[in-house]
Order: sequence, then structure tokens, then C-alpha cells
Amino acid sequence: MWFCIVILLLIAGVFAEVKRELHTFCITRYKVLSPKWNGEKSGKIIFLSDLHNHEYGLHNKKLIDKIRMENPELILIGGDILVGKEDISYESAAKFVEAICKIAPVYYANGNHEQRMKEKPEKYGDAFVKYKKRLLDAGVCFLENESAEVELDGNKLSLTGLELRIEVYEKMKTHKVTKGDIAQKVGSAKQEEIQILLAHNPEYMEAYQAWGADITLSGHLHGGLICLPNGKSVITPQFHLFPKHAGEMKVKGNQTAIVSRGLGTHTVNIRLFNPAELIVFQISKQ
Repeated sequence: MWFCIVILLLIAGVFAEVKRELHTFCITRYKVLSPKWNGEKSGKIIFLSDLHNHEYGLHNKKLIDKIRMENPELILIGGDILVGKEDISYESAAKFVEAICKIAPVYYANGNHEQRMKEKPEKYGDAFVKYKKRLLDAGVCFLENESAEVELDGNKLSLTGLELRIEVYEKMKTHKVTKGDIAQKVGSAKQEEIQILLAHNPEYMEAYQAWGADITLSGHLHGGLICLPNGKSVITPQFHLFPKHAGEMKVKGNQTAIVSRGLGTHTVNIRLFNPAELIVFQISKQ
């Protein structure tokens, strides 16, 4: 009997923790060191990914207030702010992005949800066109296999948004992506400037770094859905076990990879030992 009670209590505790994590988020802070950065001041950037229409408070007031309190110089979006399904509105996502445009300049790279809406108008109609126009009118700069040069505290940054072919997001499959594939989409990496690459799918991190990204920002895997208590990701929404990159910052030489655990979920609405996160990172010299 006592054994059954303990098991039931453990199950209840797991369900309570999953519910808590689905309705809260944390702020994760990273410091990125770059030999290309000049000056004593550190540039503060917010990175958002995988909100999926989720709302923290009415019209995302809690999330927007936290972003405003950080006083960022740039806001970078790594995709999947909406949910790309025929019967789901993008209104919540649009209102959120419109609001944060009033805080700092916003640069937006598509995730697989935005990309499939854009590439399949026969299924989704003109939803993406309307969504994009609305955000362009609010001041968002979309990076769809495009780059933008930005100056931050006297330092030049090249922001590049990468869209690979939509097939790289297929579940239960792993595709090959090379630095040549990336160059074919976005051209060569900038050598003199700090090259930031917004690439939604972290499974091709080695190719991104071989292309020449100084800082790569990814998401997509939602931190691995379920993690061990030490934070190690167990399984992704694509049903891959123990992903190499799922929710962390890793440094390799002078290159940094930051993978967001995301701010929302969809379809498989599970988080366990895997808090949703708002990422704040600062670039400074080594």
C-alpha cells in the first residue's frame, strides 16, 4: 500500500511540475566573448524563439514587461513565434511582436512554422503575407536568407537569417547540410564583422560554424521536452533521443552556439525539468 501511495504521489508531483513549467518562464543570461568586439562596454541582446502563440499574462504582459526591464539594444527572433496550422490564428503572435518593436529594433528569422505557411499558400492562404506585412509596418526587419548590418556600441554586426529547405524539419529523419548549402542560400560569412547567424534548427550546428558564424542562435527543439534533473535533454519533439544541441550555450574556439529552450510548446505540450526561457546575452571582448 505504501509503495502505491508513493508512486501516486510521484506521478502527481510530475504532473504538477509539468503544469507549472508550461505557465512560467525564466531568464537565462549568457556572456559571449569575441576577439572582434572593441571597447569596454558590452552589447545587450535578447533572443526569442518558439513562443508558439503562448501568452504569459493578458496579451503577454508579463513577458513584454520582462523584456522592457532588460533594456536591450537589439531583439532577435529565431522563429516559430506563431503556430503554423490552418485553424489557428496568428493574432496573439502579431500583437506580441508589435509590442516589443516599441522597446528595441527587432530582427526576425523564420522558423519552420512561418516557412511552411509562406511556402504553401495553397494550404494556408495568404496568412503569412498578412502576418509579415503587419510586422513590417510595425518596424520589424525580416531576414529570409538575407543579412542586415547593425552597429552596436561602435561594433559592426552582420545579422543573417537562414532558411534551409523545409525538408530538414521532417520528423524521424536527419538530412545532410553543408557549409556550401548555407553559402548557396545566404552568401559568404562576414570576416571582419561579428557574424551572427539565426538558424532555427540546431541539428546542423557544425555546418553553421564551418560556414563562418561567430555566434549561432537556434531553437526548434524546445529544450528537448523532457530533461533529466541535471538539464540534459532526453527527447525532442521530432522524437530524437538525447540531442547534441537542445538548450544551452557551447563555445568552440572563438565560435559560440546558443540554443534556446523556447518560450512555448505546441501539439506535444510537455515540459519537465526544462523551463521555458527568455535569453539575454551580452557580447564583450576577450
